[in-house]
Amino acid sequence: MDGDKHPDPAGFKRPESVLVVVHARDGQVLMLRRRQPDDFWQSVTGSLEWGETPVQAACRELQEETGLSADGLKDHRHQVRFPIVPPWRSRYAPGVEDNLEHQFSLCLAAPVPIHLNPSEHLECRWLPRAEAARLATSWSNARAILDFVPASPPA
Repeated sequence: MDGDKHPDPAGFKRPESVLVVVHARDGQVLMLRRRQPDDFWQSVTGSLEWGETPVQAACRELQEETGLSADGLKDHRHQVRFPIVPPWRSRYAPGVEDNLEHQFSLCLAAPVPIHLNPSEHLECRWLPRAEAARLATSWSNARAILDFVPASPPA
């Protein structure tokens, strides 16, 4: 990385992203329904800008997508590589077929009202851990929910 935040001169997206599993101490997990495709449910996600670190991207995406502060953000220092779905590959440089996802979580005391970005998401739900994992469209998102959210909330 050269450290600058200027976009790729060719206009391509960076093939790296963040996933932030937002959950409450009672085990409820925040799930967001994307605008496009409208049947795609996920945690907070987003691509890294050129020159941006994963932590910077996670903080930015939390604020942009939910209005939440990143206070208490946990970097799990876990990465998952997966194929970019064909309809979205045109956003990336020719030959780029994989994305590297950096995984984070944010534990809140209790579910809170969310301020959705209507250009990205249609609705949100706070759901029990297992239900949220089943609803997640992405396998890496479902796995992160099960890995990062305790099965039994602390007493």
